[in-house]
Order: sequence, then C-alpha cells, then structure tokens
Amino acid sequence: MSEVNPGVRRKLTLVACCATHGVQDGLTASIYILLPILAQAFGLSFAQVGMVRAAHSGAMGLLELPSGMLSERFGQRRLLAFGLLCAGTGYLTASMANGFAGLVLGLCIAGCGAAFQHALSSSLVSEGFSGPARRTALGVYNSSGDTGKLLFTGLLTTLLGAAVAWPHVAAGYGSLAVAAGIGLLFVLRAIRVGARDPSLHRPHAPRGADWGIRHRYGFATLAVIVLLDLAVQDAFLVFIAFLMLHKQVPVPLAGFAVVLTLAGGIAGKFGCGLLAARLGPVRALVAVELASAAAILAVLTAPAMVAFCLLPLAGVVLQGSSSITYGTVGDLVEERRQSRGFALVYTLSSVASIVGPVTFGLVSDGFGLETAMIAMALVVALPAPLSLLLRGALRQLRSEEMRAA
Repeated sequence: MSEVNPGVRRKLTLVACCATHGVQDGLTASIYILLPILAQAFGLSFAQVGMVRAAHSGAMGLLELPSGMLSERFGQRRLLAFGLLCAGTGYLTASMANGFAGLVLGLCIAGCGAAFQHALSSSLVSEGFSGPARRTALGVYNSSGDTGKLLFTGLLTTLLGAAVAWPHVAAGYGSLAVAAGIGLLFVLRAIRVGARDPSLHRPHAPRGADWGIRHRYGFATLAVIVLLDLAVQDAFLVFIAFLMLHKQVPVPLAGFAVVLTLAGGIAGKFGCGLLAARLGPVRALVAVELASAAAILAVLTAPAMVAFCLLPLAGVVLQGSSSITYGTVGDLVEERRQSRGFALVYTLSSVASIVGPVTFGLVSDGFGLETAMIAMALVVALPAPLSLLLRGALRQLRSEEMRAA
C-alpha cells in the first residue's frame, strides 16, 4: 500500500474523528430528548431524571481514563471502532427493553462505548496539528460533535412528532453506530493512523505514574474549571425541556428546545476555538463564562417564545466554552502523553455529567426549577475568576519555552 501524504493524512484523520464524534455525541444527546417521555412513562422525579442521565455518564466516566491508557497499548484505531460498536449495541439493547432496568442497562452499555471516543480522537487531532492550528482543529472537532447532536436530536424530535415509537428510532440509531464502527476501522487502517505507538513500550520509556503534566497547578485549575463548566452544560440540556414545559409549551416543542441549544453549540464550539486562538484562552474563557451566566438568566425570565429565540445564543456560549478548555490541555500536557491528559479531562467531564444533573435535579425537587436555573447561572460564572489563576501557569510555560528556544 502506498504511503499517504502527511498533509492528506492529517485532514482524513480529522474527518474520521469528526464523524466518530458526531455519531457518538448524537447518540448521547438523543437521551435529552427522550427524558421527558421517559419521565412520563415511568413517573420519574427530577432527581430520578438526573439519575437516568447519570447511568450513561457514570459508565462513560468509569472507562474514560482507562481508554487513554489502553490506547498506548492497543492504539486509538481499534478502540475508536470498539466504542462505536459498543454504543450501537447499547442503543439496540435499550430499544428492546420492556422496563426501567433494561433501559438503564442499555444506557450503561452505550455509555461504555462513548468512553472510547473523546480522549482518543482529541489525541489524534492534537498529535496531527500544532500551535494555533491545533486550537482551530480541535475547535472543528468539537463543533462536529454538536453537528451530530443537532442531526440526531432533530431527526428524533421529527420522528417522535410523527408518532414513531422511540424504541424503533433507538434501534435504527444503534444499527447506524455499529455500521459506522466497522467503516471507521477500515478508514483509519487505510490511512495508517491510530495504531499502537511502539515508542511508548521501549524499556527506557516512562511508565505508570508519568502523566506528562507540565504544570500541575495549572492543570488542576483547568480541571476545576472543566468540572464546573460541564456540570452546568449538561444540567441545562437535561432540564431545558422541563423549563419549557413549565412555561406551558407542548411536549414535542419542549423537546425542540434541546435542538435549538445544540444548534447554537455548533457555531459556539467552532467560533470559541477561533476566539481563543485570537484573544488567548484566558480572556476568551472569562468572556464566554460570564455570557453563559447571563444567557441562562435571560432564558429563565423571558416569555416562552422569546426564550426559544434566545436558546441558540445560549448554546453558543454554553457549549462553546469547552473548545477553549479542551484546547488548553495540549498546552499543559507533554505531547507523548496527550491521550492520558485528554482522558483525565474527559473523565472529569463525565463526572460533571453525573454530578450536574443529579445535584440540580435535587435542587429542583427541593426548591423549584427556577431556583435550580439560577444556581446554574451562579456556578457557570465561577470559572471566570478561576481562569485568571490559569493565566499564570500558561505564562510560566511560555517563558520556559522561550528560554529553551
């Protein structure tokens, strides 16, 4: 087989990772649309709704970190394909469930599959690009996930509105993921990307506790920012449909609120990646997090139709912030340990996806949904001052790089 041009390989790798991201995130986001239907079918409280979402997030969180470490032994290619196959199997299992336990089992399997995606794909993209091009490429990669979310949730909303039973849609989505997993394996093999890196297994190579973190204080600060940011992102997506129902919006239209938010996220994740490349990650993050807090309060207080118009703008800032935070991982972790660094950050994201919906669900049960939305606005503003602490770490690393050059 002839060698693929490095430039072409980078582009094809980005396309393959974006396609994987779109399918996996599309499957994950479809859960948000199903939650109001499941809540009515099973008589769930707000806290229980958060726990249903946490079943998927919990399974994903357990395997997110091991996925990055396993990729050093088996390569990203096989694990990316395995993740799609596993996620598809989970949806197929959920489509055949005849009770709550079967549904949770299917979501757990799908969550296990979703774990073998973010860290591995982000690592492949980060390894293929450097400098400002890396932030732009990761912004494209992140926005592809929201494209998948928009397509999958939009189609699901349309099919449910046409009286198609959700198990039939779930079965179709599961079959699509299985087919995508098989196709991905052949594509990455053809361009010779994602195989195991033998350099990580030489006798002198660092092992075990070596995470390649260049600045521990800076990385810890980034981890806290990611945890707070993603907790609110996920909780907002879980409960926005319920907020619309509270505003007397019909059920099918309430589900469309998630679609509108995710539509804004597509532009946000791409645009915020470019914004961070132009302004720097700290200034961009401060602006985006404060805008997120304002957007949540605006959606909460606005009349139903005005709130619908605001949702895409809310999605831009709420979802876009992750392009800034994830793009900063490459600055704080050595290139040889990118998989581990991204796996650690995405594990925190999964933890946030568990803690956020459950915590704000409990607040909703105890104090009302409006109070929970106000709490989300307060929490999402906390990364703004924390990002100022991150600035010192990034400046120190840049100074060391200049001295070394």
